[in-house]
Amino acid sequence: MAQAGSGGKEPWNDETKNKFEGKNRSEYFDPCHEAAQRSIKCLHRNQGDRTMCSDYFEAYRNCKKQWIEKRREQKRKGVALS
Repeated sequence: MAQAGSGGKEPWNDETKNKFEGKNRSEYFDPCHEAAQRSIKCLHRNQGDRTMCSDYFEAYRNCKKQWIEKRREQKRKGVALS
């Protein structure tokens, strides 16, 4: 099976922070988009069998959790967020 991780790249780094803060309010930005796409591709490869893709789902959940925690931490420190 292919590796479900995000390649060690943190979802909330300077690059993603700049993209998030620079977007229009009506735009949606998800630094975990790559992990989400991998989980969807896994579902397609396995005819919708979610049990075959649990590693991909877990990687996506971990990415989102990490992203939200970093944003909360920055907000507590008083770093401006859009």
